[in-house]
Amino acid sequence: MVETPFPRMPTEYIVGVDGRMEAENHTARGDFHMTIAPELSTATDLQVRPVAGHIGADVTGIDIREPLSDHDAEKIRRKLHKYKVLFFHDQHIDHAQQIEFSRIFGTVTPSHPYDDEAPEGFPEILAVDSAKYERRFGRKKYSYDSQWHTDVTAAVNPPAVTLLRAHEVPERGGDTSWTNLVAAYEGLPEPLQQFVLGLRAEHRFGGRRPLWGADSEYGRKVQENPFVTEHPVVRVHPVTGEKALFVQPGFTARIVGLSPSQSDRVLDLLFEEVTNPAYTVRFRWRPGTLAVWDNRATAHLAPTDLDHLDVTRVLYRTTIEGEVPVGPDGRESVSLSGAAFRGEK
Repeated sequence: MVETPFPRMPTEYIVGVDGRMEAENHTARGDFHMTIAPELSTATDLQVRPVAGHIGADVTGIDIREPLSDHDAEKIRRKLHKYKVLFFHDQHIDHAQQIEFSRIFGTVTPSHPYDDEAPEGFPEILAVDSAKYERRFGRKKYSYDSQWHTDVTAAVNPPAVTLLRAHEVPERGGDTSWTNLVAAYEGLPEPLQQFVLGLRAEHRFGGRRPLWGADSEYGRKVQENPFVTEHPVVRVHPVTGEKALFVQPGFTARIVGLSPSQSDRVLDLLFEEVTNPAYTVRFRWRPGTLAVWDNRATAHLAPTDLDHLDVTRVLYRTTIEGEVPVGPDGRESVSLSGAAFRGEK
């Protein structure tokens, strides 16, 4: 795989942050940087170009309607772990093809713990549809959660990977942003890193301030079948070994063991860190674009700039079954309510 702007670079080489050529010697913990002299080789058409300082890369030279070789599938997974979110362009695929491509990352889950409006015949697909949200919430809305969030962290095993495909999007607005939770943790001063290492947090749908009314249809679903989980505030990535600051406003409700006021102050501080613009990338959707992100190491923000406009925005999401998170102390997340979020093997 080649990373532009070095189009003739051998497929096994990347450019390090200091500009040196580095080889990828991928291990289970992701410690894969070793400086060596590159050799000339024939490159595949698959290309990856970083698009921001801490997160995000464009992927070109691939038609995901076609079967992928094991070699290319593994390279895509490695690049996802490195860049956290990958953007594929001009991929005009249908539901079945999206589900099939999703499987290179693992087992595809049902669409959503509470959503029962999947397209007929495709229970794995979640429609992110402005018309659906207007029916559900009684007002113009373009996402069920317009706060920064990591998908479904109220479950004991949040999705490992999320894929989102644009079908119909407005000519302006409606962008999505992502933030790198590994960079957010690494950017903390060392005393703060040590402080948060042993903390645990409770995650539930809506976090501290749900955006839906308790008497709404969605609110009733959440109350009747609650998903609540205690996660480590710092999560160790199961593949790369990186530490990620695993909190975000959409689901994180409180820090375990602190008073409400203490918890709010700590969360406000951490939310400010994870939403630091320095760690983010913003993406403009076009029909046929597909974003794939590592849900274990990112949070994202749905658009809020369209609610006053009469436009249509339809995207389709799939998610990949995830592992139970583990903290640096080896303690796993614990479900307080609700079943694990699993797909069919």
